[in-house]
Amino acid sequence: MDKYDLIVVGAGPSGYAAAMRAVDFNKKTLLIERKTIGGAGVTNGALSSKTWWELSRQIRFLNEGLNQYHIQKPQINFKELREMVRSAVLSKRMLLTEHLDYLSKSGDRGISFKEGSAFLLDKNQVEITSSSGSKEIVWAENIILATGSRPRKLSHIPIDEKIIMTSDSIESMSDFPKSMVILGAGVIGCEFATIFSGFGRTKVHLIDKGERILPFEDDDVVNIIESNMETNGVLIHRNSQLVRMDIVNGEVEYELEYDDGKREIFTVEKALVSVGREPNFQHLWSDNLSIELTSRGITDSETQTSVPNIYAVGDITADIALVNVGELEGRFAVERIFGKPERKLIYENISTIMFLHPEVAGVGLNEKQAIAKGIDFKVVTLDYSCIARAIAERNTQGFIKLLVTNDERMRILGMRVVGNQSSSAIQAVALLISMDKGIEELAECVHPHPSITEGIQECVRMLLGKSMFKPSALKGKNTCRHYTKGVYTEMY
Repeated sequence: MDKYDLIVVGAGPSGYAAAMRAVDFNKKTLLIERKTIGGAGVTNGALSSKTWWELSRQIRFLNEGLNQYHIQKPQINFKELREMVRSAVLSKRMLLTEHLDYLSKSGDRGISFKEGSAFLLDKNQVEITSSSGSKEIVWAENIILATGSRPRKLSHIPIDEKIIMTSDSIESMSDFPKSMVILGAGVIGCEFATIFSGFGRTKVHLIDKGERILPFEDDDVVNIIESNMETNGVLIHRNSQLVRMDIVNGEVEYELEYDDGKREIFTVEKALVSVGREPNFQHLWSDNLSIELTSRGITDSETQTSVPNIYAVGDITADIALVNVGELEGRFAVERIFGKPERKLIYENISTIMFLHPEVAGVGLNEKQAIAKGIDFKVVTLDYSCIARAIAERNTQGFIKLLVTNDERMRILGMRVVGNQSSSAIQAVALLISMDKGIEELAECVHPHPSITEGIQECVRMLLGKSMFKPSALKGKNTCRHYTKGVYTEMY
């Protein structure tokens, strides 16, 4: 029986990151994967959907430019776009595979790879079943579970992955559908609504059980996204509950009931069910292992499960299901096992980006979250029309919003950036949040000109009362307020 210091089950983003961190400790490590290296984060998740979004964004900008000059729009071919997406996925998968092959064959880095399904017989023994059905048992001092997640399916909806689909089967289509309904107005559902409406070939319907999409975000963020969706022809079914969804004569028939009791029936060509993801832990371990679970996934304390030598990272846990979070957890788990982490595992400074129109990046708290936590705060917003880079790009839709504590220290609570290049603007603030710092660190930082990040400095100057653009002179664009005991008050 082969023995290892560490076995990592799952070679998605979190498992691969864990295995590579174990290489740094020169520990004998085995990485097991039953499907493809890179997992859903590469094959049919973050990378593929974001490649679709980039293509959609490019085509939308092209069409807008052609409309301006009264030039006929070119025909776009779904199969050609699909091959571009597959090429991007293949490039990343090949990179990961070649990298792993080199390390495993070099013999001096302590890492091995086996393809197959893993099953934990006990806290140390793992049975691996290959695609041919052959079995072998290996032993490890420590085990990390990183088996990811899959799209959640609803039992009352006949998902066949051809007409009614999940995100796993988007690329199985042969052409743009003339119409599509998306069930779920969270991040994934809104991203796909943005993608397909951006191509201009599909009438998109979006089912939203609430008054507005993205219910966790502030109204000023959502208003821009909703407005752009509807401008692109998206029909948002607000305050609606799905009564039924069926396949009728090769199309999708769905019935909605609204909050006022009214019912409507619609027919579209395709449906995408986007109601979240669920962790892959079924048939993963023996009954004699008492690994604690919740409805959201494996219970863990800083990646360690209820079985002390077994760790869980990524989507399989009840923590935040993001690629960057999974990679962070994977590395952290290895550091806990073989060393001592330099810092605690914290989630308050996790940077996020939603691939919408325009893109939305964030870190820390937004206003809704701060209010829910009972925190008084100061909040400043700067319109993109005040940022030279946005003006130069002829794309001034958006804003920067910065939240700080409502005291003299003005410790940074969070930031949201809505607009072009938003993701490039938040990382410095993420670092300051993790360091529990105030805005003085940003006050005199010299940014490149012209750049979107200059807007952050202007936000700080507004909070300090020494801004270039005075909110009182730019009503409706820039604001500077404080929130105390449920009441907003203009600062100046």
